[in-house]
Amino acid sequence: MTEQAPKRNADIVVIDPYNKSWQCGLCGGSGWLLKMEDGAPTCMACADLDHLVFLPAGDTALTRRARQHSALSAVVVRFSRARRRYERQGVLVEEDGLVRAEAECLADADARAAQRGRTEERRKRLDRSFAHEFAAAILDLFPRCPEDRAHAIAEHAGERGSGRVGRTAAGQSLGAGAVTAAVVAWVRHQDTPYDRLLMDGIDRDDARRQVSIAIDTELTAWRA
Repeated sequence: MTEQAPKRNADIVVIDPYNKSWQCGLCGGSGWLLKMEDGAPTCMACADLDHLVFLPAGDTALTRRARQHSALSAVVVRFSRARRRYERQGVLVEEDGLVRAEAECLADADARAAQRGRTEERRKRLDRSFAHEFAAAILDLFPRCPEDRAHAIAEHAGERGSGRVGRTAAGQSLGAGAVTAAVVAWVRHQDTPYDRLLMDGIDRDDARRQVSIAIDTELTAWRA
């Protein structure tokens, strides 16, 4: 029978609290981090985590390796009032594990940089390919749209990390509704006084109503 590797337990989670005046439920002490145990905050010393060192989030390879080389580790989170959720700030790891991880990352830094470069180039090629496909879909729906405008709209709508319609599932599948929405948004901002109306304090819905005829007129011309 093949011996299977033991499963990793669920992450130990410690909190970087906003309220720094908390007290440990076991010793009455405090600190910059706490761990909830039996519904009460526990300091790092009482939780037997005070020998760990903090590694901020940001370097994925270093974090992964440091945790691999640490028999004990914990995830540090902090509540975001804006997003109303806990967000990862970094990890607590053993100092020896962090030292080993740093040495490994230093040894293969050039190789990882080259790999990141190759990955980024693949993403750029995919983005360029998608932009051409999106522009073609625009011209199918709006054959009289100037070609340079179609490509500008496509690149804008599909910009990576923008959250715009080109990054949605409908946009990625080149659905007519998503393509039209991208064109409408571009015309609204580029060819109407919509942005100025918002700056003048006009309600967004009212501003959209005021420019809707101009948008329809331009789209109708592009469809003809």
